[in-house]
Amino acid sequence: MGCSERQKEIRRRRKRRLQLAHLKGRLAKATPSEKLEIVRKLRAITPGSEVIIENWKLIASDR
Repeated sequence: MGCSERQKEIRRRRKRRLQLAHLKGRLAKATPSEKLEIVRKLRAITPGSEVIIENWKLIASDR
C-alpha cells in the first residue's frame, strides 16, 4: 500500500529543506559562475525561489 498524499508532501518538503541547506552552505565559497548555477537550481527546486534569492542576496549575480 502506498503512502498517503500528506506523507508524500511532508517527504517532499523535508527533502527541499535539505537541498536548500546544502546550497546555502556551498554559497560561501562559490565563484560567480557557481552562484548562477545555484540560482538556476533554486528556481528548479521551489516556487518561492525569488524570495530566497533576494534573502540570500543573489540578485546581483542573477543577471
